[in-house]
Amino acid sequence: MATPAKYSEEQLVSILQSGKPNDFGVLYDYFSGALLGAILKVVYNRDVAEDVLQESFVKIWQKRATYDASKGRLYTWLLNICRNSAIDAARSKHIKVASKIQNVEDNVSKINRKTSVSQNEESIGLVAIVDSLLPEQKVIMDMIYFEGYTQEEVSQKLSIPLGTVKTRTRNALMKLRETFKQGIS
Repeated sequence: MATPAKYSEEQLVSILQSGKPNDFGVLYDYFSGALLGAILKVVYNRDVAEDVLQESFVKIWQKRATYDASKGRLYTWLLNICRNSAIDAARSKHIKVASKIQNVEDNVSKINRKTSVSQNEESIGLVAIVDSLLPEQKVIMDMIYFEGYTQEEVSQKLSIPLGTVKTRTRNALMKLRETFKQGIS
């Protein structure tokens, strides 16, 4: 990758304020590496950071007329927009959920390492309870909860509509909930 040409602060501000899309690419090339690094320090995920960088440059383009050189350097202004966007992204529900989801291989490794603590579905009677479901519900619950299929995958494997899979899953869960309530009472 070629190193961007050196520009003075005045030239960069002029490029920003020109409003020409081709000139705007110069700003992206000039600052994107440093800004991406700053965003990564907030979101810790390269894919998310690249998305935030793109969204930030859209904001920069839209707000270019609000930049005031008397209030600070261009880089500082750009950095603030990127940092604020990164903070917003880090606070978003999607990022929080994604950071809590663990890779399946990681979970398997952890379970294998903790064999003395592993739970067996049979030992807690879960298999017997699931066996009490209707056959069409049981097959779906087995695939989803014991084999790890998604509802979409179950729909494709069994050649039934996704809505049917969801309804049967919901009905099975309601029946299981009732069974557990009766067992606890």
